[in-house]
Amino acid sequence: MNMSRTRRERLVVVGGDAAGMSAASQARRLKGPDELEIVAFERGHFTSYSACGIPYWVGGDVTDRDRLIARTPEEHRARDIDLRLRTEVTELDLDGRRVRARDLGTGAESWTPYDKLVIATGARPIRPDLPGADAPGVHGVQTLDDGQALLDTLARTPGRRAVVVGAGYIGVEMAEALLNRGYEVTVVNRGSEPMSTLDPDMGRLVHEAMEGLGITMVNDAEVTKILTGDDGRVRAVATQDREFPADVVVLGIGVRPETALARSAGLPLGTHGGLLTDRSMRVRGHEDVWAGGDCVEVLDLVSGQERHIALGTHANKHGQVIGTNVGGGYATFPGVVGTAVSKVCDLEIARTGLREKDARRVGLRFEAVTIESTSRAGYYPDASPMTVKMLAELRTGRLLGVQIVGREGAGKRVDVAAVALTAGMTAEQMTTLDLGYAPPFSPVWDPVLVAARKAAAKVRGSVAP
Repeated sequence: MNMSRTRRERLVVVGGDAAGMSAASQARRLKGPDELEIVAFERGHFTSYSACGIPYWVGGDVTDRDRLIARTPEEHRARDIDLRLRTEVTELDLDGRRVRARDLGTGAESWTPYDKLVIATGARPIRPDLPGADAPGVHGVQTLDDGQALLDTLARTPGRRAVVVGAGYIGVEMAEALLNRGYEVTVVNRGSEPMSTLDPDMGRLVHEAMEGLGITMVNDAEVTKILTGDDGRVRAVATQDREFPADVVVLGIGVRPETALARSAGLPLGTHGGLLTDRSMRVRGHEDVWAGGDCVEVLDLVSGQERHIALGTHANKHGQVIGTNVGGGYATFPGVVGTAVSKVCDLEIARTGLREKDARRVGLRFEAVTIESTSRAGYYPDASPMTVKMLAELRTGRLLGVQIVGREGAGKRVDVAAVALTAGMTAEQMTTLDLGYAPPFSPVWDPVLVAARKAAAKVRGSVAP
């Protein structure tokens, strides 16, 4: 009688947030502990949390940090996932099929072999190489540990002046959070308008709204140094010609893929520094190595090029795809259209697809239209204004992108455009969409459809004989 047993495989996961633990959890659903051992390394104190919720925790909208945690370390371990917190992977040995990790508490290092490897190292905040950037009171915000450190600083800092460097999603969200905390907020932005993910004409609407809330916007300003006092703490942010007093500074410049490990191991990286994978999220050229989340580049379905988008929605989907494939199933991630939504106080900001400069960069010719409308029928109480901008390809009329800025009810309308982009619809086809209508929810012609009508007419006019 043959008493031999099949050797249990080992999956090693590097990174314990959305992509990494989604992959581990999905693989565990498909394969039990007798078939697959799972070891996950996380250098922080937390797992499976919403980084996107950190500004709302800092601002007080979310009162309990633990509400941002979807699954605790104990819950993962109860599912036979060997999760090792405060343990940083320092080297990937692809030839030897092992990883070196350091216990951040004791400093002890050890090697762990793997059969299959998942890299989910996330992204890191861009920290400018400036004098004073590492001074006490200067914070990046990417992890729960970062959020806790900022709250600790706010609690022990007597002053009430805050400077946010950068005006992207994190910058505007942190400006709101600090405003809600009672701080006098200045945002220093190197761009011509906040929210560079929008075209400047739409960013201008965000600028005006932020100033209307009492936030001081300083555009076209390059930070040259962060000044400190005699105690070594931050006291001001300096540009070429001005200084802005600060008791706390938040860096909202953006993030880059955290791929130092992958680079050292010789894994393929794209033009934005993210790992390159196939549609199964397998790292190109490496059969048993997968990657997902903020450390990868993905296909833009509109432009046809690779891009880096750091969003938890994508990271969780990547993890599901990876876990399915590691667990013996089959799944793919086709790509993205670049949908994002945010807010600053009651102003909602949304975008999907390409901006004007994106379309020009990939050689697309297009028509752009902008319309003003309302969230509800104009006669219905509390109807609020919104602006919709739409890009459609010249001659074909294919939808290329939509941007929306407005009050309540504006932001999530971008989802209609995201579906249309994914389906490859034209502006003309969008005009016939059977969207829900009632006066409390929309005008008879939804604002997105009004923009589509105008874009379709402009495309028709551009190709008329």
